[in-house]
Amino acid sequence: MATPLLLVLLAATQSLRTYPFRIERPAEAVAVIGASCDRCDWGASGREAAVLALFLDGALSQHVVLTRGARGEYRVLLGALAPGEHALALTLDARRSARGVGAVRVDSVAVETLGRDDPGYAALAHAPIVHTRAGSLERFSDVPLVAWVEALPAADGGRELRYSIVFSNEDGGTPIDRLMATWGRSTDIELVYTVALDAGGRERRAEYQGKDHVTSAFAGRHEAAHPVLYVVTENNMVSDVGPATPRMAPAPVPFSLDGVSREAVMDAYPWTYEVSAAEARREGRVAEGALPGSRQIPDPRRFAVLEACGSVSDSRLAYDVALAGADGGVAWLASDAGGPDFRVARSGCFRAALALPPGTTIGDARALRVRAHTRPPRRDEAPLPKGSGSARLDRINCFFALGPDGRPGPSVFSWSQGADLVPDGPPLELSLTRGAPAEPR
Repeated sequence: MATPLLLVLLAATQSLRTYPFRIERPAEAVAVIGASCDRCDWGASGREAAVLALFLDGALSQHVVLTRGARGEYRVLLGALAPGEHALALTLDARRSARGVGAVRVDSVAVETLGRDDPGYAALAHAPIVHTRAGSLERFSDVPLVAWVEALPAADGGRELRYSIVFSNEDGGTPIDRLMATWGRSTDIELVYTVALDAGGRERRAEYQGKDHVTSAFAGRHEAAHPVLYVVTENNMVSDVGPATPRMAPAPVPFSLDGVSREAVMDAYPWTYEVSAAEARREGRVAEGALPGSRQIPDPRRFAVLEACGSVSDSRLAYDVALAGADGGVAWLASDAGGPDFRVARSGCFRAALALPPGTTIGDARALRVRAHTRPPRRDEAPLPKGSGSARLDRINCFFALGPDGRPGPSVFSWSQGADLVPDGPPLELSLTRGAPAEPR
């Protein structure tokens, strides 16, 4: 018999499609849903998105937000299923959908399964289920867009699985102008859960990234092997306890970050750039003439994005771009025009971005300069002498801008010779009009 809560949920939904399916063995299941919405527009208040409620074998499984407007494909976890007949009911949750979305359709449904002996089973079986932050779905804000998993070798033949999520934005945390300068994007990307497995697949350690980016042992609830997490901060940190808000379960895609930044995941799903920019515009974070330090940005399509790999110790990095002028000279623009907090403070592969002037394109760029600076003092620390620390740039993977459609355009430059940088010393200057051509992205 249906519970009172389930009856309330069913009463608030409109049936769109029921998909019966059968599986022959115990398996982890993923649903691939093609859905469309006539008037959905993530950037338009009042018709941001339709929200689907998914019922698996009569029980509420999760919600799916149709962030992509007219037509999109959504891959979601259904979890561990027993052999036999099953049914997935896809309904429109009218209470949670924007009012002006128009007609909503589920155009296609497919179910994929992985058994215990199939490659990728463990990575799917341990993927988290995430409850949204209270109030965020109601504002069509900070929605999980894409999840991915990295599988890394561990001791004794085991492995470590790291699960991360690209959120559409963050209501708190780093202001969007600093986010663009030091991360090269307006989404929020967070590592949410890590599990270490031994050679036999048994769990040895499980952790989540909580408030203030503190890693804690997971002690919460599982559904089969899936941990249940809760977004609890405005910058999308999670906890293993929380309220029963709407939940989402994007199916993680396997992805290696060997030699690239985390933002490479967005490149593989370029629609994430469009969704995030639309949310930033709707929330008033995009303004013509916005300057670094204003907590706003100009049109995201004006930004030139640099991806590079290197290392810093007691130092930070920034870059400049030289643009050709009408008089035949060049004008230099700096990614850290907002000050020291607009510099990159991490080793590994990273992105940084700066806004080009109106009417110019990345094709007008003539040279790049990469600079290192001594880091600012930490709290209660005396300033470090200028020139302290060290920095190295190993390579530049790509240099690109977004196209008119808001998706990444082609890279116009790459470089792989490597160079040491002296903090507060001369920059590394690279010509964009001669030397190494851009490598394919």
